Amino acid sequence: MTRAGVLALLFLLGLGACAKPSGEGPAVRVGSKKFTESVILGELVTQVAKAAGANATHRRELGGTTVLWEALRRGELDVYPEYTGTLRQELFAGRSLPDDAALREALAAEGLRMSASLGFNDTYALGMKEAEAERLGIRRISDLKQHPELRVGFSNEFMERGDGWPALRDAYGLPQRDVRGLDHDLAYRGLESGALQLTDLYSTDAEIAAYGLRVLEDDRRHFPAYDAVLLYREDLEARAPQALQAVRRLEGALTEAQMVKLNARARLERVPEARVASDFLQASLGLSTEVRTQGTVSRIWQRTQEHLFLVGVSLLAAIALAIPLGVVAARRPRLGQAVLGLSSVIQTVPSLALLVFMIPLLGIGSKPAIAALFLYSLLPIVRNTTAGLGGIPWEVRESAEALGLPARARLWRIELPMAAPSILAGIQTAAVINVGTATLGALVGAGGYGQPILTGIRLDNVGLILEGAVPSAVLALVVSGLFELVARAVVPRGLRVPG
Repeated sequence: MTRAGVLALLFLLGLGACAKPSGEGPAVRVGSKKFTESVILGELVTQVAKAAGANATHRRELGGTTVLWEALRRGELDVYPEYTGTLRQELFAGRSLPDDAALREALAAEGLRMSASLGFNDTYALGMKEAEAERLGIRRISDLKQHPELRVGFSNEFMERGDGWPALRDAYGLPQRDVRGLDHDLAYRGLESGALQLTDLYSTDAEIAAYGLRVLEDDRRHFPAYDAVLLYREDLEARAPQALQAVRRLEGALTEAQMVKLNARARLERVPEARVASDFLQASLGLSTEVRTQGTVSRIWQRTQEHLFLVGVSLLAAIALAIPLGVVAARRPRLGQAVLGLSSVIQTVPSLALLVFMIPLLGIGSKPAIAALFLYSLLPIVRNTTAGLGGIPWEVRESAEALGLPARARLWRIELPMAAPSILAGIQTAAVINVGTATLGALVGAGGYGQPILTGIRLDNVGLILEGAVPSAVLALVVSGLFELVARAVVPRGLRVPG
């Protein structure tokens, strides 16, 4: 186990060395949320910073507002696009920040700065299919009071935020109570299929025109302005002044109509966001930037390396801890019940929630993903180790003691070999679970097969979804097969299951 732990540590350090930024310019780490507009804005910032000589990298499609905000505060990101409405209604909820000057003061207390508006407002709105809204006579949000039967689905973030559904419902006295939370991109497909009749929109969404939606008038002016801005760390002004100066050329550079067109190119025409950003910079700022695109094989190979790293390190760490815990649990039943109970409780925590819990402790990237996968791997290995050792016949134990073997020798020479089939089955189960669960690591910037799946869902691109789902399924089968081979090599011949 010690050797395995050392190998895992060396592997982790080696990958960390490989992941260090290359290049001579100052490092600028850009983040973006998992919706198209944020990715495009992140690409604009990244390309402008690179053109100014910075070694800029883009951590794209991170889970949500909280993930990026915490990463910026911790210094894992240097800049990311945000909206003034989100700052007031979510990040500084409950504080009176009437204008941008007050907002800047609140950010300064966190060691952060805010750019001027990028030039457009992307506020929330409610929308329906045009034909459905016309049939029901709905033009304003207040008209919804007459239709409690509507099938409603809102994005998960909108369900909880300060100006979201609870506040909107109270402000307008809306009667709808059966309201579902779902991914923002999936809501459009729900409207198109008829599964939903009403959802929340971003006012610059290209799908509003593409799906023929009616934007309902906010007749009580519930939704505040959501001016697009850039949040960045205060130390960026000293670390990368030229890059920051270049990035601030984006202030006032985008109108709402232009943003809608950029979103449409990426969402509807399926032009890569990097190309969309590059073309805009050339046309609007006269800035030529280089765009490199990866082929499918290259992308899959990169994601495979990332996925194997997450699964391999977390599994090795779990083996190093779970087998000793299983031995202790088998020898001390009362303590074993507590160990198994704690492992079972960890297993019941939703994987996405566990990832979010890890962010304040470990930040973004591979660390929180590995920690979560490690915790999920413990239960099957501990349980199977305990069961395997507990299933050894008492006569065998008595014979070993009669031979005068010390406890450690009995464990290594007799008990663990006899329990090996059960222990390996537990490790195999943990490995297969890890392969599937590791796809969620993309939400915190860990990469892996989850990255193309997230992008595919966002862009309604089945090919990209399969680019992550199929290799993940194949890897699970390969891992399962490898453990079958390991069992043949490790388990004594007389203890193997015939087959």
